[in-house]
Amino acid sequence: MSESNYAEVFPPGEFLREELEARNWTQLDLATVLGRPPRLVNEIILAKRAITPETAAGLAEALGTSAELWMRLESVWQLSRLAAKDEAISKRAKLYNKFPVNEILKRGWIEPTDNLDLLQSKLLEFSELSSLDQEPIRAHAFRKNNATESPTGLQLAWFYRARHLARTMVVPRFSEEKLKQCLNKLRTLLPSPEEIRHVPKLLSEAGIRFVMVEAFQGSKIDGVCFWLDRNSPVVAISIRYDRIDWFWFTLIHELRHVANGDGRDIAVLDVDLVGDDVDRESINEIERRADAEASEYLIPRDVLNNFMVRTRPLYAEVKIIGFADRIGVHPGIVIGRLQRLKEIPYANLRKYLVKTRHVLAQTSLVDGWRTAVSTTS
Repeated sequence: MSESNYAEVFPPGEFLREELEARNWTQLDLATVLGRPPRLVNEIILAKRAITPETAAGLAEALGTSAELWMRLESVWQLSRLAAKDEAISKRAKLYNKFPVNEILKRGWIEPTDNLDLLQSKLLEFSELSSLDQEPIRAHAFRKNNATESPTGLQLAWFYRARHLARTMVVPRFSEEKLKQCLNKLRTLLPSPEEIRHVPKLLSEAGIRFVMVEAFQGSKIDGVCFWLDRNSPVVAISIRYDRIDWFWFTLIHELRHVANGDGRDIAVLDVDLVGDDVDRESINEIERRADAEASEYLIPRDVLNNFMVRTRPLYAEVKIIGFADRIGVHPGIVIGRLQRLKEIPYANLRKYLVKTRHVLAQTSLVDGWRTAVSTTS
């Protein structure tokens, strides 16, 4: 056997098998020559046992080679195995850099597997990407002036799940006229939290797919407006803050995106839509418009200003309830607006910031909160 063959990256046992075939020796013959157990020869040939210096010296004597040859073959083989492990680490790191793998597995969005290639295939299918090098779906968080800032992996994974759920829904064809009618009907639901259960049906009748997906911790995702095609809008919300004022502002904000045609080419991911730490100065013009339109829809600016001028600084509970009743909204919507305007402290009248998720989940397509996905009734 030529000693130059050792450079090929095969287990030493492959070369040993060739040597035995060239001599018409059996494994038992070699074991007898070496004075070693037949099992040792068999395990070396099957790459189940490494060649030690002692074995290398024996093979050299038996086969007329050098002990160094067998040690080099063993070293090259072991290094190649390490390289394969390093490649797996690199591949796994690439997956984890692109996707929040553990969070996706925890939600049960893909089946767990120890096979790295299968895991990659499942993640690509989940995200509708053809390869890891492909750029993610065009989606931007327009709350920032820098509208080209890419969403985070958590935000994209949330979006991918919302898109997957939306594709399972069947709704009538969307039209702007249907959306106008829907917005008029939604106004009648504003006074009562229980009436929120009708929201998914009204949106569906307008040709708008509506889903709820629990936000990942730290993602700050509130909602998204996107289109499956030019005539199929989708609104998804996270209920990151489970309170009536958050729900209505987020929903109407996203519907204004639909009405304005936002999200047809680039999905509009809304982060920090509502919250104490929102930097209002950094909001993009697209978002400013949706904010203003949502606020005007819920409580017209001139009506609210008139109430504040007549009432401040003593916002008595009875006055707020009376005002809410007069304009046809739940008191929590008024209180939430006054809190964000810093007209009243956040600690005041919080009993009116009632929860809505449990009501909405009765009739919505829902994913998260340890709740199995339920289909719209």
